[in-house]
Amino acid sequence: MIEQEKAEIRFMTMEDIEAVMKVERDAFPTPWDPGIFKTELTSNQFAHYLVYELNDEIIGYCGLWIVMDEAQITNIAIHSSVRGRNHGEQLLRYVIAFVKQMGVTQLSLEVRVSNTVAQNLYRKVGFREGGVRKNYYADNLEDALVMWVNVNESE
Repeated sequence: MIEQEKAEIRFMTMEDIEAVMKVERDAFPTPWDPGIFKTELTSNQFAHYLVYELNDEIIGYCGLWIVMDEAQITNIAIHSSVRGRNHGEQLLRYVIAFVKQMGVTQLSLEVRVSNTVAQNLYRKVGFREGGVRKNYYADNLEDALVMWVNVNESE
């Protein structure tokens, strides 16, 4: 018998920070400090953070800021042990549906110019290139590609 995976996307809680940090450290060369997540969850009125649970284990998350009718993804990541299985696409599509419900019309993000896998995913769900932020990433001064989507036109 094949066991069915149980997937759930829900809002992040303070209790989730330790598990989110495992994903954060796995995904990014300069991970955020746990204190940043605490501040985002408790003090930033514009912040919304979601976690992706697979079989009751957090394997990914997405943070975003919503201001008026615009939103920006601050970070999105799936643990490398489960990448390539459409979890990132599911999370991203969920986020797009969520911000659309919140009255958002445009969603944007920055992605490393070298991260073509992520760029391809963003394009797949309707993101377009909007410009380049020079020397954006502090760890190696890599440029960031700014991408955005009109959520009313996304796939």
